[in-house]
Amino acid sequence: MRTNSRLRLAVSLGFALVIGLVVTSGTTELGAQPGDVDWGAVGLSTHHVAGTVHYLEGRGGNIGLSVGPDGVVMIDDQFGPLADRIRGVINGISDGNIRFLINTHVHGDHTGGNANFAAMGVPIVAQDRVRARLAANQPEGALPVLTFSEDITINLNDDPAHVIPMPAAHTDGDSIIHFVASDVIHTGDMFRTVAFPVIDRNNGGTLPGTIEALGLLAGMAGPNTKILPGHGVVSTRADVIEFRDMVITVADRVEALVAQGRSYDEVAAADPTREFRAKWGDPERFLTAVYAELGGEQ
Repeated sequence: MRTNSRLRLAVSLGFALVIGLVVTSGTTELGAQPGDVDWGAVGLSTHHVAGTVHYLEGRGGNIGLSVGPDGVVMIDDQFGPLADRIRGVINGISDGNIRFLINTHVHGDHTGGNANFAAMGVPIVAQDRVRARLAANQPEGALPVLTFSEDITINLNDDPAHVIPMPAAHTDGDSIIHFVASDVIHTGDMFRTVAFPVIDRNNGGTLPGTIEALGLLAGMAGPNTKILPGHGVVSTRADVIEFRDMVITVADRVEALVAQGRSYDEVAAADPTREFRAKWGDPERFLTAVYAELGGEQ
């Protein structure tokens, strides 16, 4: 079976399934160090999405927050040096405790505050593979204490948080969180509005899984569902479909070039992302991963 057919099968299976159904500083995405940052100068702000759900914008991935009478369900935590300030900002919209902190995946711009929030008494929840990957270079105090391999639901604030493991997409530990009553889905980094997809092959990310996961997300969302990306702005199901279709288009083009024996430089020169760069920026990291995933040799 050609790779093109496998990718399309992944999309169709994704829709069918849905229809049938750190240390204090941490590391940034793909292992880059956060560098000499003036953490006190980082702006932090909260935005209401819908129902109980808000998100906190700062430096790193968007932090999701379900706020209500039972306290706060928190998704991701950015960087350790921001933890006290993040807690203070959350106090501005809730006088309740943070009941659970969910990690959407392993990267340090989403898990760098784990040890700090754990020290505040907040239990951390994540996929089994997230704990295993964090354990390779983080202290015990930064690790999730509750892990899962199948869907789980946290029932607080009259807004069930349905936590759903995804196929290996951005990483092999991706999860999305659907706040059912508010109809808001936090996607982690498998979806973003500020750049092309990041397929972190060093942490188990894959191209077929990216397409399948985006299909699952689109199939789960309704026309009024608010999509909160790991990076970027609140979006819609149509935005997810556009993003997924872009990935398929680029993958088809690269696959055809790889079949012709083209080198990576030749593939890049053919500009398979040409009409998409104005919206999603520099394609090099994405294109390199797609080329490798489709069997190209550097």
